[in-house]
Amino acid sequence: MFELAPNPDDPRLTKKQRGIDQNGQAVEADVVVERALTLYLNSREVLTLMTVGDHPKELAIGFLLNQNMLKEEDEVTDIEFDDELGVVIVRTREESDYEQKLQKKIRTSGCAQGTVFGDIMERFDDIKLPADQTLQTSWLHTLFTRINHQPSLYLKSGAIHGCVLCEGDRPLVYMEDVGRHNAVDKIAGYMYLNNIDPSNKIFFTTGRLTSEMVIKTVQMGIPILISRSGFTAWGVELAQKANLTLLGRAKGIRFTALAGIERIIFDAEHQSPKSDANRVEKNER
Repeated sequence: MFELAPNPDDPRLTKKQRGIDQNGQAVEADVVVERALTLYLNSREVLTLMTVGDHPKELAIGFLLNQNMLKEEDEVTDIEFDDELGVVIVRTREESDYEQKLQKKIRTSGCAQGTVFGDIMERFDDIKLPADQTLQTSWLHTLFTRINHQPSLYLKSGAIHGCVLCEGDRPLVYMEDVGRHNAVDKIAGYMYLNNIDPSNKIFFTTGRLTSEMVIKTVQMGIPILISRSGFTAWGVELAQKANLTLLGRAKGIRFTALAGIERIIFDAEHQSPKSDANRVEKNER
């Protein structure tokens, strides 16, 4: 079903910890392992990310793309990863001027390394998301069911964010990490490395719909963003500006849409609590 999905059985991603429960009984819990990954662009150190450690090349490429330090037209000549040192090096044919960008960096509301650069908006106004892409409400229940039943680190241990690239009612690529921005960047890197067309895709996240999440989705060229969590005001404002379809508090076939509502096709069967109760009562007679 998935082109790429989490591997909760990977022994590098979790470890056992002993403790006690609410009754004082001994328990053993699976906890997520955090690792430091230092990213280099050519010969220059960019930053160190805290990550679960899977898909380091996708994470590195996606981070550089979403921070506008690597352009789509830049030629990546090599990606080197040293697991022992915790280092990934992205090499391009031409050097980057990223030091100038570092002078403009600001802190955002993202957890862990919630860093975005001041000039990240330089492309935002020029991006035109496809207006003809639609979202059928009947897709939502199928999507959520498939995502929620997929084995994952979240189901095994919690303390993790997930992002899923979808097409129609089909989830394609599922990434997880300790920070939601890392999971987003892994998706972006996977799309870049596999030359995936974003124009007909849907992006699902477990995280909040913040300005950072909206900006990254728009920069990735994906026209629809869905979350089971809520919104921030700036996130909504930017989504409206970019004509990004933005759905929050999504569960089952329920959601709240605050931007890009013209893409939504209401084709799902809705049952009110009252009609559900009447149907149950009728069946019991």
